[in-house]
Amino acid sequence: MMETVRERYGISVEVVTPIQEDVEAMVSAHGLELFYRSRDLRALCCEVRKVRPLQRKLREFKAWASGLRREQSQTRAAVRKAEEVDGRIRISPLADWNAEQVDRYIQDHGVPVHPLYLRGYTSIGCAPCTRAVEAGEDERAGRWWWEEETRKECGIHFAANGTVERDA
Repeated sequence: MMETVRERYGISVEVVTPIQEDVEAMVSAHGLELFYRSRDLRALCCEVRKVRPLQRKLREFKAWASGLRREQSQTRAAVRKAEEVDGRIRISPLADWNAEQVDRYIQDHGVPVHPLYLRGYTSIGCAPCTRAVEAGEDERAGRWWWEEETRKECGIHFAANGTVERDA
């Protein structure tokens, strides 16, 4: 997908990875499949592999754009188009769009679509924590399918204690 984006838009795509020592320490302490044992351990895995690398990269910027949409889940229902998060501005231009509007825009403008999305992976994350959704399922049902429906966030959008990191 990175090559597709590079070719289509003529931009470089920077790869951001977790700190290897953090991953090694986590796996040494909790095992390879820690994410299946408890929500807290899954949150730790997301913290080490996704949240910290993103936060480290975002320190370079005053603002960033996200693809959050209010209709995606109950926990995203109050997302604003622009809001301060950790001293930076998160811009969510699609906040009030629905899935049909996104699909229409993609078709009308020839936006590349990830091959996994075309195979039913409507919310793409790490391999063990992501599965394709079945017909009629919520688009985020494929993420952490073994957890409570209302708590399916990785920590990027929520504080470590599970509370929303934005004003209600």
